[in-house]
Order: sequence, then structure tokens, then C-alpha cells
Amino acid sequence: MKATPPPTNTRQVARAASLVMALFVASRAMGLLREMVIARQFGTSADLDAYLAAFRLPDLFFALMAGGALGSAFIPVFADYLARDDQTGAWRLASAIINWVLLMLSMVGALAALSAPTLVATIIAPGFTPQQQALTVELMRWMLVSTVIFGVSGVVMGILNARQHFLLPALAPVIYNAAIIGGAWFLGPSIGVRGAVVGVVVGSAGHLLLQIPGLAQHGMRFVPTLAARDPGVREVGRLMAPRALGQAAVELNHLINVTLASLLPAGSYSALNYGRLLMLLPQGVIAQSVAIAAFPTFSTLVARGERDELRHVLVTTLRSVLYLTLPAAVGLIWLREPLVRALLERGAFNAQSTRATAWALLFYALGLVSHALVEIVTRAFYALHDTRTPVAVGIAAMLANIAMSLGLMSLFGEVGWMPHGGLALANSMATTAEMVVLLYLIGKQLGGLDERRLAGALWRMGLGCLAMLGGLGAMSGMLSSTSAWLVSGSSIAVGGGIYGLVTLLLGSEEPVALVGGIRSRAGI
Repeated sequence: MKATPPPTNTRQVARAASLVMALFVASRAMGLLREMVIARQFGTSADLDAYLAAFRLPDLFFALMAGGALGSAFIPVFADYLARDDQTGAWRLASAIINWVLLMLSMVGALAALSAPTLVATIIAPGFTPQQQALTVELMRWMLVSTVIFGVSGVVMGILNARQHFLLPALAPVIYNAAIIGGAWFLGPSIGVRGAVVGVVVGSAGHLLLQIPGLAQHGMRFVPTLAARDPGVREVGRLMAPRALGQAAVELNHLINVTLASLLPAGSYSALNYGRLLMLLPQGVIAQSVAIAAFPTFSTLVARGERDELRHVLVTTLRSVLYLTLPAAVGLIWLREPLVRALLERGAFNAQSTRATAWALLFYALGLVSHALVEIVTRAFYALHDTRTPVAVGIAAMLANIAMSLGLMSLFGEVGWMPHGGLALANSMATTAEMVVLLYLIGKQLGGLDERRLAGALWRMGLGCLAMLGGLGAMSGMLSSTSAWLVSGSSIAVGGGIYGLVTLLLGSEEPVALVGGIRSRAGI
């Protein structure tokens, strides 16, 4: 029997996701190269701890005023204007939001720069030495400049994504990462981590400038207004308020990790950061790219009142993400040490750095699937103009994370394990609880998530992962004395092949759809 083609909206998400995913691979490859260069130059040193801690406050401001909080509120409202074919209203809304972001981030950034010494010494990194604190303050002040630029760039990215334009927004991070690589590589030997910060500022400017031609292509007409009484602006503010609170909880959680890690041996936060970034590589390529591609479609379906179609597209998207992230999590756990050794162990990043990073990666990888599914489910809530539910669940998860971080860090220390692993495990446990609650609640809103199909897909994926582990175990003895690059590369290729073949033989729909999407994008 000939297979029934998927609905138009599912195909639209799949096509957009394949493009964004391909570009995310390039972006994440550049991000990985960035981390490799930074690891080579600075290892897991006290200076790198200061560099990473300096990001926390600028990242908080960006998340609150222009990052995911604004995007999740802006795109559904902007999509409503586009669905009504109100181009004038859409561009007026976009202009007002850009102006508000520029104004607010400039004011808050200036205040933060003035109070940076007190904030670093009392809140961000009280456990740092005075020299580390002084360096953190200096670096933070420069990073606040990039936050203002990124604020505008974030709105531009939301505009283009809402217009189903994904190319330039997905390429922008490549420019950003390239600038940091250049700063760390060429300036690092002479001015240390300050070179990487130069790259941060230059890269943020490149991130924005690359996307400007996309606005011109879609005919944006900029209006110098704040439009405080405009209904669209007010709706964005209404939707953004709870989401901003949720983002504040996420960033506060990162800040608490910095504070706790600053009390541990030097380099602990750097190892945590590297472990988390390695976990986020597949999460970004798979979940974030799919979420970015799916969100405008989710929002359009809600604007048209097509809830049944929204449920179908959401379930299909969840299954696709689950199919790719489950073996990725298993692979990260099994290959954690050879992966870290192959990617990062050179220069100042030594064997001890590898052990500390692999230890963090072990516990972060346990939460990879949960991080990925949360990324998708929250977009469905935002498309439904419900920002309160995921925010409330996220805040509860953040509080649980804090409590578990304190308990597990202490427990790990008592049993002789590296304590920073407890911080990573707490994050995975809290995110998993968040995922379970969000799936239950979105199912109630949409009248179910076709749980039987999800369960049927999951057991096939589970058997595929078991077969993959068997193959990797058989290979481990043969490759034990070879290079870390060969171990990692051959294991990924063989493990992925076994997983794909077994799930295909078991009748999984996902590998067929995945190959079909690739062939469609390639025009085969």
C-alpha cells in the first residue's frame, strides 16, 4: 500500500527544520571549535572561571528583555498580524519592540556596569580570589556592550523566523563564534581571556549586521516609536512578563551554579561548563533547530483555530526529536572520556581537565532527552498564548534544582566523588521532572498526545539503543589502544548505524521520514 503523505504543516516544519538543522550543525561545529580553541588557550584555569562567570549577568539581562522571553511573546503576536495581512501593523509592532529593547538594555547595562564590583563580590562569585573578582568585573563590563547589540539582533531574528526566513538567523551564530575564535587565538597569547571578550563584542555586531539584509528583503518599514498604547505592544508585554520570570529563574539557576562552583577547587566551574556545552551540542542541533522551525507553524495553527492539526504536528515533532536525542544521550554517556579527550585535551587542557569534564558530562547527558522535549513542548504553550504554565513549572523545577544541588554537591563530596558532578546531576533530575509535568499539562490542553503511538515508538527506540550499546561494547576491546579520535568517530558511525538499522527493522516511522526529508531537501 502506498504511504499517505504527511499533512502540509508537518512537511513545512520538516523542510524548515532540515534547513535550520543543517545550519545548526555548522553553527555548533563553529561553537565546538570555539571551545576547543578556548580549552587549548586557557584549560580549566582560574582566568577561564572568571570569563565564564562574567557572562552570567549579561546573559540574565538578555534572557529577560530580548532572548527567549521576548521571542516566545513576540512571534505569536506578530504572526497574528501577518495572518490578518496587516503589514503596517506588523512593522509598527516590530519597530516598537526594537526601540523598547534598545532603551531598556542600555539603561540596565549602564547601571550594572557601575555596580559590577559589588555584584561580583557579593552575589556572582564570592568565592573567587580578589584578582579573579577584578578580572570578572572588567570582562563583564565589556560583555554588557554585546548584550545591547544582541538585544536588537534577537528581535530581528524573531521577525525573520515569523516570516519563515531561517537562513540568516541560523547563520548569524557562525559569525559570532568565528569572532570569538579569532579573538582567543590571535589575542589570547598576549592579553589572555580578554582576547575572547573582544571576540564576543565584535561577534555580536556581526550577528546583527548579517541579518539586516533579511529585513530589507521582507520590506520592513522602521518606525521611530515606542507605541506604548498599541494593543500589539501591550499583548507582547502581557505574554512576556511571566516568560521573563521563567527566564530569570533559569539564569538565576546558572548564577547559583557559579556561586556554588566558586566555593569548589579552581576549574570546577570550567569543567561544568564544558560538560554542559558538550551535552548541548546534540540538543542544539536537534531540539533547538526543530523548535525554531516549528514555533511559527504552531503559532499560525493557533491563529487559525486548528487545534487538532496543532496536536498532530506537535506529536510528530516530539517523536522525531525523541528518536534522535535518545541515542545521542546514550552515546554521550558511553563515549564521554574519549570524546572529551579528542575534542578538548590539548595545550592547557590536561588529563585532569578531561576527567573533571567527563565527570560533569556523565550527569548532564542523563538530562539530554528532557532538555530537548522541554524545548519543543514550551513552544506549544507559547503558541497557545499560555506563557504562565511553562513558567510556573520552570520556577518549581529551578527551586528543586537549587535544593538538589546543595544536597548532591555535599553528598558527592562525602563519598569522595568530585562535587561538581552533583550540580550536573541536580540539573538533569530537575529538568526531567519539568518535562514530565509539561507533557501532562499540554496533553490536557490539547485533548491528549496520542500516548499509545508515543509509547509504541519509544519501545522501538529503546531496543535500538540496547542494540547500539551491545555493538559499542563489542568494539571497545578492539579500539582500546587506538587514538581518542578513532574511538569516538568509529563508535559514533557504528553505533548510529546499528540504531538506525534496528529501529527500521522494528517498523519505526522516524528513520523513513528522516531519510525522506533529507532527500526532499536535496532534491533527490
